[in-house]
Amino acid sequence: MSVKKFLIKRLSYFQRVKRKKQVIDRIAQCDSFENQDIVNIHRIDVNNVGDYFCAPHHYFDRLKGKALDIYDYKKPDLSVTENFVEKVISDALIIGGGGILNRSSFENQMKLFENIAQKGKKTVIWGAGHNEKNRKNFGKVRSYNVDLSKFGLVGVRDYDMGQQWVPCVSCLHPLLDTKAPVTNEIGLVFHKKTLKNKAVLEKFKDYPSTSNTTDIHTIINFIASTETIITDSYHAMYWAMLMEKKVVVFPNSSKFYSFKYQPVFSDIKNFKTDLSKAQSYSGILEECRGINRNFAEKVFDYLG
Repeated sequence: MSVKKFLIKRLSYFQRVKRKKQVIDRIAQCDSFENQDIVNIHRIDVNNVGDYFCAPHHYFDRLKGKALDIYDYKKPDLSVTENFVEKVISDALIIGGGGILNRSSFENQMKLFENIAQKGKKTVIWGAGHNEKNRKNFGKVRSYNVDLSKFGLVGVRDYDMGQQWVPCVSCLHPLLDTKAPVTNEIGLVFHKKTLKNKAVLEKFKDYPSTSNTTDIHTIINFIASTETIITDSYHAMYWAMLMEKKVVVFPNSSKFYSFKYQPVFSDIKNFKTDLSKAQSYSGILEECRGINRNFAEKVFDYLG
């Protein structure tokens, strides 16, 4: 990289840092917060089907059309950041779902929400979970990077963290009732980042596969027609277990280890041996749906 390109890149970085700080400071320093309406803040990624469908605004009429991307605070488009500031100041916040806790890329926003929750802002955590990338912490996370006691109402998707357990609200998606003849003994669902790993794709080229970059119909139909799912996508794991499939996970984050029902954890080297350990569970779909419907009653009562 030339010196000129390096300097341009560094300048762009510092501009982004400055822009993010300005947006956070504007909200944090506001003197008057309101709860006029409701906005559901999560990671709206149309190229990640799990991130996209893990938020309650998809499943409750009262929240239809009331969504905000948690990354909007750092967008270069001024109209986007202005909308973010306006919504966070004026509306009650439903934050989640997704792996937005214990993740540096969401820490500024989550700390902000924790802060303004003490200033009259109604805040709900719905189905969020930890998402640490340091492998030495896999299966060992015992605390969050924000103080959840400062939020108005909290339900996390992590079963073992001493908080009210509210699994991902995507369990309410009607496509999870899909039934299909099993045509694949083994099938892989790749995380979108894994699609860039040519060695992994080459290793599994002889197996049927899809990814979390596809649409919800495709991924659910693939799961429905497969006996055992191998995946490094949280929602592929979750949906497969809800659909009573056997699941083997190649973990890339702490998030996989805190679901109430455990898959088999493996890796590329040992997965064939570990396939025989995988088991299916029954009744999880109904359990998760019931918990989310009950939590929704609490949320809407709290938000008035």
